[in-house]
Amino acid sequence: MNAPRSTRAEINGWVILDKPVGMTSTHAVARLKRLFNAKKAGHAGTLDPLASGILPVAFGEATKTVPFVQEGEKAYRFTIAWGAESDSDDADGTITQQSDLRPERDAIYAALPQFIGTIMQRPPAFSAIKIGGERAYDLARDGAPPDLAPRPVTIHSLELIAAERDQAIFEARCGKGTYVRAVARDLGRALGCYGHVAALRRTRVGPFSEADSVSLAQLTEEMPPDALRRVEAGLMEVPQIIVDRTTAARLRRGQSILLRGQDTPMEGAAFASCGGVVVAIGAIEHGELVPGRVFNLPF
Repeated sequence: MNAPRSTRAEINGWVILDKPVGMTSTHAVARLKRLFNAKKAGHAGTLDPLASGILPVAFGEATKTVPFVQEGEKAYRFTIAWGAESDSDDADGTITQQSDLRPERDAIYAALPQFIGTIMQRPPAFSAIKIGGERAYDLARDGAPPDLAPRPVTIHSLELIAAERDQAIFEARCGKGTYVRAVARDLGRALGCYGHVAALRRTRVGPFSEADSVSLAQLTEEMPPDALRRVEAGLMEVPQIIVDRTTAARLRRGQSILLRGQDTPMEGAAFASCGGVVVAIGAIEHGELVPGRVFNLPF
């Protein structure tokens, strides 16, 4: 007996969701997948349930561009509550350390430079990092929080926006793998007062910012006409090479193409497009574009 044919649609493109507090990234993707009746969907970078903000969701062929969005710079606005550290490094965890000390504004400013640049950071025990095939947060919830090794991360900027006695607001720009919760934990320790994230909002992921985002309410009540962005929106930070139909056909067969012209990128990742439609993405090697992934989109 044949299996029933799927009634889901072939949806290709990006939706930049403004995820609300209290929802997991997985649940958010499932909601959008149902709203668009899409066959395939995924997100570019987990956002904690406590956090709100930019969650880029890819549909169909756009899922092939997810790694390039994940590699992009992230930006956050967050609040650190002073005087307590938790096992999850945020307000959802159990308090493990407390202090009556509170940092002065000048002390906060003086401590920030040690958190800028490429630094060693120990990820929170409650994180999505895999340990022996299991997520760290699952181990932590089972009462066996892993002792994760510090790893290099890059923080491009960390600015103090506002400061009160019991809390302070910051903005940060950072690279892949940086945990803002770990910044709050380590800054609290450096100031001798402990700290944890009380509020967190992601304002940018790679090429996508708050200006690109739509809320669940907007998607549910009256779908904005531009809510679904083109597949190549995820590649805006990757060099583009425009090709003709004959060359596009070669790329779609997995064949490399020779690049000519002074404006051609010399090396690294690049994508080819034809008629405004992405054809393939790959790496430039020895003057050729070697396709790594090809796209099945009409042009």
